Amino acid sequence: MESDIQARVSAYAIAVAGDRMLLTRLAESSPVFPPGLWHLPGGGIDPGEQPREALSRELYEETGLELLDARLVDARSYSAHRLGVNWHLVGLFYRVDLAPGSLAVTKADDSTSDVSWIPLSGLEESRLSPAVIDGLAMIGGPEPRT
Repeated sequence: MESDIQARVSAYAIAVAGDRMLLTRLAESSPVFPPGLWHLPGGGIDPGEQPREALSRELYEETGLELLDARLVDARSYSAHRLGVNWHLVGLFYRVDLAPGSLAVTKADDSTSDVSWIPLSGLEESRLSPAVIDGLAMIGGPEPRT
């Protein structure tokens, strides 16, 4: 039934520095995508929150970095089933500029277990969330290895 579907709108950051992309690793508590996958920093937009504000908040919580600028690139929708919930997720993808800083997951016990700048040449499709694969395509990045 359609009433059994949870809707979620999220804002995601596409951050590339040189030949590396900023990615977060999903924890066991990840609501939509499976744990262990590398994912784009970002997350759900709270009721009444503006997408850019959510992006800034989520970036800090998941990476410890401050958002300087964000440009909306595209949007995608996903269907997923996780932890007994059927999801319809709409992701807003932003190309971002970040202030320099040290990486740290600042919000404990959340959906992110790790954060890292990953070499673009080292991205393997089986270790990436669908959002990362779409984000790479949006910026003309390399296709992940299969």
